[in-house]
Formats: sequence, C-alpha cells, structure tokens
Amino acid sequence: MTDQLSRGERTTARRNDRGVNDFTELAKIVGASGLMRRRYGYYWTKLAGSVVVLAAALAAFVVVGDTWWQLFTAVALAVVFTQIAMLGHDAAHRQIFISGRWNDWTSLVLGNLLVGMSYGWWQHKHTRHHANPNKVGSDPDIELPVVSFTPDQVEQRARRHGRALAWLMAHQGLFFFPILLLEGLSLHASGVRRVFSRAPLRRRGVEIVFLATRIVGYLALVFLVLSPGIAAVFLAVQLGAFGFYMGMVFAPNHKGMPLVPARAKLDFLRRQVLMSRNIRGGRVLDVVMGGLNYQIEHHLFPSMPRPHLRAASTTIRAYCAAHDVRYTETGLRESYGIVTRYINRVGLGERDPFECPMLQARQAV
Repeated sequence: MTDQLSRGERTTARRNDRGVNDFTELAKIVGASGLMRRRYGYYWTKLAGSVVVLAAALAAFVVVGDTWWQLFTAVALAVVFTQIAMLGHDAAHRQIFISGRWNDWTSLVLGNLLVGMSYGWWQHKHTRHHANPNKVGSDPDIELPVVSFTPDQVEQRARRHGRALAWLMAHQGLFFFPILLLEGLSLHASGVRRVFSRAPLRRRGVEIVFLATRIVGYLALVFLVLSPGIAAVFLAVQLGAFGFYMGMVFAPNHKGMPLVPARAKLDFLRRQVLMSRNIRGGRVLDVVMGGLNYQIEHHLFPSMPRPHLRAASTTIRAYCAAHDVRYTETGLRESYGIVTRYINRVGLGERDPFECPMLQARQAV
C-alpha cells in the first residue's frame, strides 16, 4: 500500500507521524515535570475568594443606594464577573478537579448562576475552537456577524449589503474594540437562546433554573435599589465593561495569527502552537488575563492548572525552538496593534494577509 503512495503523500505521512511523535515526546516531558498535577489549595482559595468578593460587591451596591456613584460599582462588578467567568473556564477545561462531575457542576454554578452565561453553550462553542483554532469553516471564533476575519467573508458581506460597507470594512479594526462593549449582552443572549433551543444540551433544566435565578434576581436587585434611569445606565455600564474586559482578554490570543484553509491538515503540536499567541508580562498580567496570556500552553494542555502555565511556558518555548516550530510571544499593546492591522487588511480585500509558515513549508515540497 505504501508503495502506491505518491512522493508528496509519503512526505505528508512522514510529517504527520513526526508531528504526532513530537507532541507525544513533549507530553511526556511535561507530565514528568509534575505540571499536570492538581492545585487544590490554589483553586479552593480562588473559589472561596470569588464568592466573598462578589458578596462584598453586592453588599456595597445595596449600601451605596440610589446614586450615580453606582457607576463605579458597575465597573467593579464587571471585573468580578469576568474573573469568575475565567475561573469557570478553568473548571470547564478540567483544571480544578480530577472528577469531571465536580468540574461540570463548578462550571454551572460559576457560569450560569453567578455570571449568567450558559456553560453548555460555551462548552459547545469553545470545544470547536480548541479542536481547530483559526481554521476556516471550523473555528466559530473567526465567524462573527459584525467583523470579517477572512477575505471570503468580506466578499460575501459586500455582495449581501452592497459596496456602501466598503469603507467600514476597510476600517473595521478601529471598530472592533468599541464593538466589544456589546459582547456582554451577546454572551448572555447566546446562552439563553441555547438553553431554549432544540440543540442537544446536558442538564438543560439545571441551566435554565440557574440562568433564570441569576438574570431575574440580578435585575430585580438593580431595580429595587436604583431608580429606573440610574438602573438602566448602571446595567449598560456593567454589561459594557464586562464584555469589553472579556473581549480584550480573548482578542490577542488568535486574532491576527495565520488562518488555516478548510482542507488543510496539521499535526496537533503545530496546529495549536502556530495559530496561538502568548502575551509577555508578569504576575499581575497573569491575574488580569486569567492565565490566558499563556495561550500556547493552554491549547497544548487544556487541563493544565492555571498556576503551572508560567513554568510550562519555559519548557515548551525551548522545545518548540529545538523542533523548529514558531513560538509567538508579544507584548499586550503590540498584540492589539497586530489585531487592528490584520482586521483592516482583511477588510481592504487582501487575499493572504497573514500566511501560515507550516503550510508554506508543505507547499514547497
């Protein structure tokens, strides 16, 4: 059978085998270093601390009362909800407990009950993203309704809406960050749509009860404490800040990295590393970004506990260098500039704004 393969097919097969072996070797190194062990003390402290901080923020909201000073409380709550959502993200990736059931229920409580986001909706979407980051037609994170990430999306929207959108698409990078102010509302709405849809969903009843309790209870509290006008502005600020914070954390991770054509196949190591970007920074940035500044490590080992990611980055960076795999790391401000320029170039109609080095190497054979 092997003799009947073409030279190109044999080369591709050897590369695929090498890629599988490369990741297997890396996984053994990481496993032997103890970086996959659970950190129960760290996470129990985070879980208890999150509940205490949220309770304190809500108590402060009630004490401050009906005043415009509550807009500062709105921003504080947005930060607290985002940090809790990041903790739910850790649980959903099985980083906190060995038991899948414990992780699931932690995600349900943190996501649905405390933040108001559907765990089932997020899990379905995020699993598809992790399987094929930046792959056209497979990654839902590059299929947004208001921003085009591929030239084909630009052409389709131009045909659908006319050339009147040409200027807006050419400058869409400038609008990307303001649009994030609507992300919070979108996250809540997407979750509600999912739990009431006919799509398969585990623990649908639990999700509906938790979401209803969170959304109705939170709105009732806001309108009981605040007059209607202040309440409306409070909710707008809180949702806007929440969405903006979430978007600013997730935007640098893959936006502006190479896109993978729909039919292209890459081994796991290169598929995850080449399409991901790390953000340089210290311990404070680790907290602010919830560990997602180590996006390469997270994509290679999604169940690795957050506090181990920094140590793992040193090992994985060196391993990638030894195996000639591009490991991308930038500063936070630089990453936002890359995202803006990339989206603008797509909007201007460039066919290949960023090329994938792995695909270039394959095409050269």
